[in-house]
Amino acid sequence: MKDNPHSISRIATPIRNVAQRFAFMALLLAAVALMMLGKIDVLLMERVRANVTDAVTPILDIISQPVDSLNSLVLQARDLYAVRDENLRLKKERDLLLQWQAAARKLHAENKNLKNLLNFVTDPDASFITARVIADTGGAFANSVVINAGGRRGVRKGQAAITGDGLVGRVTDVGGRSARVLLISDLNSRIPVVIQSSQARAIMAGDNTHRPRLIHLAPGALVSQGDRIVTSGHGGAFPPGLPVGIVASVTDKGIGIEPFVDRSRIAHLRILDYGLTGIVAAPPIEGAARANRQTKIRN
Repeated sequence: MKDNPHSISRIATPIRNVAQRFAFMALLLAAVALMMLGKIDVLLMERVRANVTDAVTPILDIISQPVDSLNSLVLQARDLYAVRDENLRLKKERDLLLQWQAAARKLHAENKNLKNLLNFVTDPDASFITARVIADTGGAFANSVVINAGGRRGVRKGQAAITGDGLVGRVTDVGGRSARVLLISDLNSRIPVVIQSSQARAIMAGDNTHRPRLIHLAPGALVSQGDRIVTSGHGGAFPPGLPVGIVASVTDKGIGIEPFVDRSRIAHLRILDYGLTGIVAAPPIEGAARANRQTKIRN
C-alpha cells in the first residue's frame, strides 16, 4: 500500500515548524560555544578558521568570477563609449582642418600669382651663427650678455640675436672672439615694432625691467591686451616679422610688453645676418681696418 502524500505532509509540517522554531536558538548556542572554545584554545580556533577559509575559497572564487566579468564588461563599455566620443571629436577636427587646408592652398596660390604679377622681391635668406652665452652683465643699470663668437666668425654690430622663442636683442660690441648683445629690456634699446592685429607701428623701448613698453604710438591706434608684437623692419635695423612679445598691460602709465624670451633661461643665441646695415653702418673689423690703413700709407 502506497503512502498517501497528504499523510506525509501532515507529519512533516509539525517537524518543520519545530525545526524553524528552534533553529535560531541552536545557532545562537553554537555561536556562544564557538566563542567559549576560542577563548579556551586559541590555536585550535585559528586552525579551524583557516580550514574553513580554505574550504570556502573555491566557492567564493567561483562566485566572484561572474562579478569580475561583469565589472570588466562595464569598464569595456565605458572605454568604448569614450572612444566613440573621441572618434566623433577627431572627425570634426579633421573636417575643420581639411577646410583650413583647402583655404590655405587657395590663399597660397593666390599669393603666388599676385607676387608674380607685381614682380615682388622676397626677403633674402638669412645666415646665422649659434653662440653660447658666457656672461650675463645684467643689473640695475645694464641688461646685456656676452657670447663666445665675434668678428672672426662673421658677427657684426647691429645683427639681431634670437632664440627659438623670439627676439632677444642686438649686437652692440664686437671683438675677435666675443661680442656683447644688448637685450631688448635695456634702457638704451629702441626697436621698431608693429602690432599684428592692427598693423599699428610703434617703438618698443626698454626700461631695465622685465617688461619693455611701447612709445611713439600713433594717436587712435588700437591696442588690446594679448596682441602680438613683431619687428616692423623699418630703419633697416631688424628684419620684419621677428616675434618680440605680447601686450601684457594697457594702462594710463603706458603699454607693457611681455617678451617671448625669458632672460633667465638664455643659454644659446642665434645671431642672424640678413645683410642689413642698419641706421648706422658698423665699423669694419680690425683686420680690414688695418689693411685699409696700410693701403693709404703705401699710396
